[in-house]
Amino acid sequence: MKVFNLIYFGLILAMSLTVFGQTSDTALDLFKKGNFDEADKIIKNPKSYDDLLLKGQISLFSNKLKEAKKYLEKAAKLKPDEKLPKQFLGEVFYRMNDFQKASEMFAASGRETVAKKLASFEEKKPYEIESKAEITNIKFVKTDPLPIVSAKINGGEELNFIIDTGGGELIVDSDIAAKYNLTQFGEETGTFGGGRRSAYLHGKIESFTLGEFTIKNVPINIIKTQRFAATLGIKNVDGIIGSILLSRFISTIDYPNAQLILRKNTKENLGKLEKSIEIPFWMAGDHFLLAWGTVNKSPQLLFIDSGLAGMGFTAPESTLKEAKINLGNQSLEGVGGGGTVKVIPFVTDEITLGTVKREKIIGIAGAFPPPLENGFGFRIGGLISHSFFRNHRVTFDFLNMRILMTEKTN
Repeated sequence: MKVFNLIYFGLILAMSLTVFGQTSDTALDLFKKGNFDEADKIIKNPKSYDDLLLKGQISLFSNKLKEAKKYLEKAAKLKPDEKLPKQFLGEVFYRMNDFQKASEMFAASGRETVAKKLASFEEKKPYEIESKAEITNIKFVKTDPLPIVSAKINGGEELNFIIDTGGGELIVDSDIAAKYNLTQFGEETGTFGGGRRSAYLHGKIESFTLGEFTIKNVPINIIKTQRFAATLGIKNVDGIIGSILLSRFISTIDYPNAQLILRKNTKENLGKLEKSIEIPFWMAGDHFLLAWGTVNKSPQLLFIDSGLAGMGFTAPESTLKEAKINLGNQSLEGVGGGGTVKVIPFVTDEITLGTVKREKIIGIAGAFPPPLENGFGFRIGGLISHSFFRNHRVTFDFLNMRILMTEKTN
C-alpha cells in the first residue's frame, strides 16, 4: 500500500439531525433535497414551531441574519426546552459578532466549552480589522498541493498557514499554541476526513496579521498541524485559515497568480470585482459552504472544501454509484485531521459547479466523512476541492452569498 499525498482538514462538529414534525411536507421535502430557496418560498407565513425552525435555518444558510434571528427566537419561545433553535441562534449571533449572546445560546444548547470561549471576549470586538488599506495581497509560499501563506500571531514571527475553505475557525498548531502561551478553554471532539474522530482544543489570540491587515480578537481551534509538513513538502505547517476567517472579507484565492487577496467587506469593494461566473452558495452550520453542481451528469449538492491536497473530489458511496464511477483495486494511504485514511483513487469524466466545467478530475473514495452525507437533515453528495479550482481565481462574496470564478487566460 502506497502513501498518498492526501491531507483533508475538514472538521465536522455540532451537527444535529434536524427533525421537523408539522412542517409543510412539500417544503420539508425540498429542504431534504437541498432546494433551500424553493423551500423558503413555500413557507410564507411561518407560525408553527417546525415552520419557524425551518425558515430560520434556511435564512441562516443564506446569511440573512436578521431574518434568521426573528424566526429562531419565535421558535425558541414556542418550545423553550428544545436545544436546536438555541444552537442555530448561537451561530446567528456568532456571525453577527455578538459573542456574548452567542455564548448564552451555545451554553443553552450544551456546548459549554464554546460558550466559555466566546464569553471571554467580553466587550472586545471579535474579528476587528485594523488597517487603513482596503485590500491586501498575500503571496503564496506554495500553491501545490495546497496554497500556503505567511501570517503572524500576536505580532510574532512569520508562520505558515494553509488556506482551506473546508475548515472553520482559525486553526493553530498545538506546539505554536504552547510556544505563544495561548489562552485555552478545553476540548471538543470533531469528525475529520475519512470519518476519523479526534479531539481539538478551543482558544483565542489577540491578533492575526495577514499582509496589511491585522485581525484582532480571534477565536481559534488547536490541533497538531505540523504532522502535515512532510506531505506538503514544507518545513513547518503552523496552522490553517478556514472559511470563518475568510468570511470576514471579500476573499479571493487566486490560484493562477499564487496569491490570497483580501478586501474589506463593503459594497464599494464588491463593485470593483472583475466580471466572473457567479455561483450561488449557502453556508450550513458554522462553515460548510454548499453549492449545486454535477458529477458525471448526476446533479449533486457539493461541499466547497479546498483542503483536499492535490485532489479535486471525494464523495460517499451513494454518489459514486449514481455517477457510475468505477473504483480500481489500488489502495492508498493519506493523512487527515483525525489520522491516517485509506483511499482508492478514481477519475471522473466531468464535474461542474454552476456553469464551470472540468473534465478528468482525479478523486478519491474513502475520504468523505460518512456523518457529512445526511448529518444536516439534507443530503450532501460530494466534496469539491483543490484541483477543480486550480486554474481559477475564486472569490467568496458572503454579502450576496455567491462564488465568483474567473479562469486563467493566457
